[in-house]
Amino acid sequence: MSVEMDIEKRNHRKLGQELELFMASEEAPGMPFYLPKGMVLRNELEQFWKRKHQEAGYEEIKTPIMMKQGLWEQSGHWDHYHENMYFSDVDEQQYALKPMNCPGAMLIYNHKRRSYRELPIRYAELGLVHRHELSGSLNGLLRVRAFTQDDAHLFVRKDQIEREVDRVLDLIDEIYSEFGFSYEVELSTRPENYMGSIDLWDEAEQSLGEVLKQRGMAYRINEGDGAFYGPKIDFHILDSLGRSWQCGTVQLDFQMPEKFNCRYINEKNELEYPIIIHRAIFGSVERFLAILVEHYAGEFPLWLAPEQVRIIPIADKHVAYADELKKELASKGFRVNVDNRAEKMGLKIRESEKQKVPFMMIVGDQEVENQKVSVRKRKEGDLGQLAIDDILDLLKVE
Repeated sequence: MSVEMDIEKRNHRKLGQELELFMASEEAPGMPFYLPKGMVLRNELEQFWKRKHQEAGYEEIKTPIMMKQGLWEQSGHWDHYHENMYFSDVDEQQYALKPMNCPGAMLIYNHKRRSYRELPIRYAELGLVHRHELSGSLNGLLRVRAFTQDDAHLFVRKDQIEREVDRVLDLIDEIYSEFGFSYEVELSTRPENYMGSIDLWDEAEQSLGEVLKQRGMAYRINEGDGAFYGPKIDFHILDSLGRSWQCGTVQLDFQMPEKFNCRYINEKNELEYPIIIHRAIFGSVERFLAILVEHYAGEFPLWLAPEQVRIIPIADKHVAYADELKKELASKGFRVNVDNRAEKMGLKIRESEKQKVPFMMIVGDQEVENQKVSVRKRKEGDLGQLAIDDILDLLKVE
């Protein structure tokens, strides 16, 4: 198969439709609708993300989707980004849908006095944001107007910067490895429309470069492509076809704490500004899902698969046993369906394969009599008759 044919076969828009994962509508251009199977996939991905962040010492937060325009003027987003924002009048005041999550995290930090002993504070947020993209640039889940950023904002002392950035890089590597992604790294430096002093920018760029050097990570310099408030490390993951996708980012920010007067009381009992590390790993849940669909060609590993097991009874008299099996597997946390339609076996098997279900379980007279199931694994074929305990062991290993 040619590379072009393989790319087309993996197209996430085509597979999203065939596997019934998501849809688009002219009623909300660039704002995806998740179908039930797509919602299972998304929930599994987010639960994985939440578990990894809890283990890494993050606290999850949630901030409002719409806040007053003055907040975005204060943060600097208005000057640098207002042409991409959506607005609304409420009670004769101008509000904006958030294009980024940062200001909400600043307000949460400021809700009480902070001590140097509390830092680092690591806030993580799966935050829904809206950005106005040109209609001609919209592309499935890869380029959308409404998406969920897997954001985190770390409030740190100066002496904690390099250690915390190093911990972030550990977490990024751990998460990408779970999906079999290798990645390339670049350090993006001061853009033309930067905020703040050149001295702070130089210091921030040096800190990020130092962490990469200490880890022995190969990286390239991307001149002038930093965020307006600070330099960043960008991660480009490589999928199963060797294609590069920019996903993760780690950004160092000396500007926003001053804009929002975020302070902590240092060991000398003086007020001091923290430094903020902004970071995302998926980049956006939508875009990462699109990349996963294409990376796996829709053949998700068992833990991600929307439908993990499909039980196919040969005749109506086998449906009761199939339903018992479903109940047993579902009670152990597996996602199972019974195909009890009055269709030919060949058609049911072909449809299950087309839907890329990891395991099929065939139930007929022999299986009912022996209290077993004939198991077929995706791409591997027939595994023979197995008892329910053996099936559970097999699924747990997968």
